[in-house]
Amino acid sequence: MLEEALFHITTQQQFESVALEVFQYQYSHVESYRTFCNLLKKAPQNVRHIEDIPYLPIQLFKTHRIISEEKTPRLTFTSSGTTGTVPSTHFVAEPQLYEKSFLRTFQQHYGAPSDWAILALLPSYLQREGSSLVYMANTLIEKSSHAASGFYLHNLEALSETLLQLEAQRQPTILMGVSYALLDLIALQPFQLRHTLVMETGGMKGRRPEMIKEALHEQLKKGLGVSEIHSEYGMTELLSQAYSKGDGLFQCPPWMRVSTRDPEDVFTKVVGKTGGINVIDLANLYSCSFIATQDLGKVDAHGNFKILGRFDHSDIRGCNLMVL
Repeated sequence: MLEEALFHITTQQQFESVALEVFQYQYSHVESYRTFCNLLKKAPQNVRHIEDIPYLPIQLFKTHRIISEEKTPRLTFTSSGTTGTVPSTHFVAEPQLYEKSFLRTFQQHYGAPSDWAILALLPSYLQREGSSLVYMANTLIEKSSHAASGFYLHNLEALSETLLQLEAQRQPTILMGVSYALLDLIALQPFQLRHTLVMETGGMKGRRPEMIKEALHEQLKKGLGVSEIHSEYGMTELLSQAYSKGDGLFQCPPWMRVSTRDPEDVFTKVVGKTGGINVIDLANLYSCSFIATQDLGKVDAHGNFKILGRFDHSDIRGCNLMVL
């Protein structure tokens, strides 16, 4: 079965073979994606190589129902967005696929969740429903089983006290937080964390002025007393994440690949220079695994990538094909 095959990928050849099978499945069962492919004249009979697979513009998750016709949603994730904007909606048919994806990726990078106390500082996500990040963090906290693991909304004093207690106990800890909330924490008091890994999971959400990532990380490193700031790259429309361990270079799990294109054109590819990020996420089996995002980035020779910005207000050519 495809569900099992995608988590046993070890070579590029296996990845390409499974990706072509996933494309055929999604073409046959996901109406919106099939319509998009047909408008491009990209049917399975003329998609012979992974390079032939079309990437669906991510904006279409705001306007179309993207899920296999033989499945019923068991979870619905929505993007946060900004006031007045239409959120993306991701219908998830099989939650266990999401859980298997993020748990295996976490373990590859950080070991078992039970090895850590996990503290989640995600106020902007907790204040709304349908956050895939909160779902992931909640599962990791449950599997941590440490008494101090949990969510922190606005109680920065309690979080500060918990961090200091865990440091005194030399307890390995992960502090997972949205950028503006981490800045609020170090404004409360500075830290010298020696047993805590700090992972930022998103931007300012309109709460603070946006910052260049390098400047943000330098400020957080100084305020938290750590040598590196880790990062997680994920989004509402995906079921997989990539992680950076402090150098801004993200590494994908074996069932995920990133490439680049001309930022305004889903039909082009660029190599070795900045472009729009395309993602293949094979764990997104019952939705769409081939997505043209609105992130700008650069991919190295090993398939690792850096995120350099966004182009939220640009229209990706290809969206107009789906104004039905």
